[in-house]
Amino acid sequence: MSGSGERPLRADAARNRARLLEVATEVFTTRGVGVPTEEIARTAGVGVGTLFRHFPTKEALLEAVMVRRLEATAAEVAQLAAEAGPAEAFFGCFRLLVEQSVGKSEFTEALAAAGVDVHASLRERTEEIRDRLDGLLAAAQEAGAVRRELGLPEFLALLAGTGRAVEQLGTDPAARERVFAVVFDGLRPR
Repeated sequence: MSGSGERPLRADAARNRARLLEVATEVFTTRGVGVPTEEIARTAGVGVGTLFRHFPTKEALLEAVMVRRLEATAAEVAQLAAEAGPAEAFFGCFRLLVEQSVGKSEFTEALAAAGVDVHASLRERTEEIRDRLDGLLAAAQEAGAVRRELGLPEFLALLAGTGRAVEQLGTDPAARERVFAVVFDGLRPR
C-alpha cells in the first residue's frame, strides 16, 4: 500500500477519535459516567472495536474527555481575558468555571476509583488555567472590582465551593443566579 493510501485511514481515524470524544463528552456530561462504552460507540456511529483502538479502557476515554473539557475551558478563559475588561473577565470566568465544574467530581471520582492519577494527567491544563486566574484576579483587584485581601487560594476555594453549591441546586436557574449574586457581592470591595 502506498503512503498516499494510508493518509485517508489516518484522517478517518482522526475523525473517528474526534467524534468519539465529542459524543463521550456530551453523553458523560449530560447522563453521567455510567453510560456503557458500547452506547458511546453506537452514538458516535463507530464500532466498539474502533472506540477501544483509540481508548483502550473506559478510564482512558474518561481521562481524554476531562483533558478535552479542560482545554476548552482554558481557551474560553483566555478569550474572556483577552476580550473583556478586568471586572467582566473576572466574574465571567468565575461563572464559566463554576458551570464547567458541574459533573466534574463524578469524572474525577470514577478515574480515581480506577487508579488514575487525575491530578498528574490534568496538571498542565490546570496550571494554565490557574495562572490565567491569578492574572484575572490581580487585574480585577487593580481595577477595584474585587476585594484586595482575596488571594488565589481563597479564590480557588470559592470556585470549588460555589461549584458544589450549584451542583446541589440541580437545574434551578433562579437558585443558581441567587448563589452567584451572593458570592459576587461578597467578592466586591466594601
